Amino acid sequence: MLATLTRSPKYHWYAFGAVAIGTFASVVDYGSVGVAMPSIATHFRTDIPSVQWVVIGFAVAIIALLLPMGRLADLIGLKRVYITGSLVFIGGAVLSGFSPSLVMLVLFRIVQGAGAAMTQGTGMAIVVAAFPPSERGKAIGLIMTMVGTGAIAGPALGGLLVDALGWQSVFFANIPIMVLSVGTGLAVLRNRVEEGGTGARERGGFDWLGAAMSSGALVLFLIAITNVHRSGWGSPLIVAAMVGAAALLAGFVWWELRNANPMLQLRFFRRRNFFLGVSANFVTFLGSSAVLFMTPFYLQNVLDYSPRIAGLAVVPGAALMAFVGPLSGRLSDRFGWRKFTAGGLCLSCCGIFILSQQTENSSLLSVVPALMLQSAGMGVFYSPNSSSVLSAVERESYGVVSAFLNLIRNAGNVISIAAATAVVTITMGSMGFEPSLDAVRGATESGVEEAFTQGLRYAYLTMVGCLLTAMLISTLPLNRPIGRPSRGAAVKEG
Repeated sequence: MLATLTRSPKYHWYAFGAVAIGTFASVVDYGSVGVAMPSIATHFRTDIPSVQWVVIGFAVAIIALLLPMGRLADLIGLKRVYITGSLVFIGGAVLSGFSPSLVMLVLFRIVQGAGAAMTQGTGMAIVVAAFPPSERGKAIGLIMTMVGTGAIAGPALGGLLVDALGWQSVFFANIPIMVLSVGTGLAVLRNRVEEGGTGARERGGFDWLGAAMSSGALVLFLIAITNVHRSGWGSPLIVAAMVGAAALLAGFVWWELRNANPMLQLRFFRRRNFFLGVSANFVTFLGSSAVLFMTPFYLQNVLDYSPRIAGLAVVPGAALMAFVGPLSGRLSDRFGWRKFTAGGLCLSCCGIFILSQQTENSSLLSVVPALMLQSAGMGVFYSPNSSSVLSAVERESYGVVSAFLNLIRNAGNVISIAAATAVVTITMGSMGFEPSLDAVRGATESGVEEAFTQGLRYAYLTMVGCLLTAMLISTLPLNRPIGRPSRGAAVKEG
């Protein structure tokens, strides 16, 4: 029975179903844990900045391990790494729910992040490899639907669980879903390395030194970028972290160029589709990710909306992204990538520009449409962009390249939020107010909300500049995908 499923003509849908369940659970976990942060702080009798390490530790583990786990998946098989990562994720969730202290909770969330790193890149690679190359955009778009659906369900489900059962329930709630994903994956997924008859030994050993240097560089860089708005660029901690990150990155590049079995083939950057696609991807997330952090903060602390209303304000945009993602992916398979990547970025530019014009007296009715425009643009952009990058590499590198795309996205998210926070707080300081977002929460000092809004305007206009740069990159001509015949050849064969 199971062998019949793996050889079925509908296997690509079975593979998508197995991965979709896990993707949904992972995104729901992230959103629901964010809602539980105040309750966690109250339970452990600590402040919000300390509790933020529950989220930061999870994110750092994902970013640091994405590339090594993607490479490992290419060596021993996508299914093995995906299933193992799901089990690690489940174990981390159980331990997090029973954590006796905040320190233990952060450590167990790091374990859970390691599991998420194993599933994030490999999940997309499994789905893309299961679909034919002519439907790659549709496959990525379907994954975006699950991400958008999880983004809608996460905060809502988290709020209900915390109110009814306490903060621990947000970690336990996803366990049955992940168990279902593991069971389905074991039943229907097939291991590509075993199919091809090659394994890690035949294709070269795992690059442990490259993995250590890439992970170390990313961790040091994230430590620096997430603390620079508090400590300043001249702080010894920031300087040491940035110097260490630069040294490890230089060592990583030197080693990868000389290693016979590198962690990431740097020759991929010589391929036009890969280089332009990755560049546009990073600049896009750099110029858009802070919106979903700064706008709810603005709604609550400047316009005085409740957390529930601020959370609901992003739901229409997430729903729109879930709808247009697969549609854009399917159309880009037929009509090409450029018009959809550039068009999506144009929509996002318009949305963020509208957000930059808000004042301390604006209405929710002017913010929600702008959020919808920005999210729709991201939905249109992401599927064809990822498809163009994967078109530049061979099938046996899907694992590490899918992981690299997730790494770019996660790093862009962190840097975007840190950069926007720095712009806002510097603006507040230049106007004579405390250069801190905490100064806006429950502010009684006249003018502080205006100063925050002015800083937010500068941050959003800077992000618009990033998106315009990404749009320019996306308009450049691309090459024909690897392994796909030209249109003329395809017609002749047909």
